[in-house]
Amino acid sequence: QVRLVESGGGLVQAGGSLRLSCTASEFTFSGYVLSWYRQGPGKERELVASVGSTNGSTNYLDSVKGRFTIFRDNGKNTMFLEMKTLQPEDTAVYYCKAWSVDNVFWGQGTQVTVSS
Repeated sequence: QVRLVESGGGLVQAGGSLRLSCTASEFTFSGYVLSWYRQGPGKERELVASVGSTNGSTNYLDSVKGRFTIFRDNGKNTMFLEMKTLQPEDTAVYYCKAWSVDNVFWGQGTQVTVSS
């Protein structure tokens, strides 16, 4: 069964750091665009960061630029989101997504809570 599993969420104080991981099973990451989304309390889901399938190009939500870094390890079928200088407004459920022309897969989400 195809699965994406996120991990690494938790409770952190403002200014702290977390690293989220997303690991795939039953399919290989290469060839897929990989993204992190988040959905805060009472908010719509938003795209946080993406990394391309071929050249590794990245793009970020303006509010996380300079603080978050997305990167992938195709050999380990894992994607990461390094988050630094976290703020209370970063509190959300974070989801990973892998998509190609033919398929879209979502993880189940991992909670990130930033206390002030």
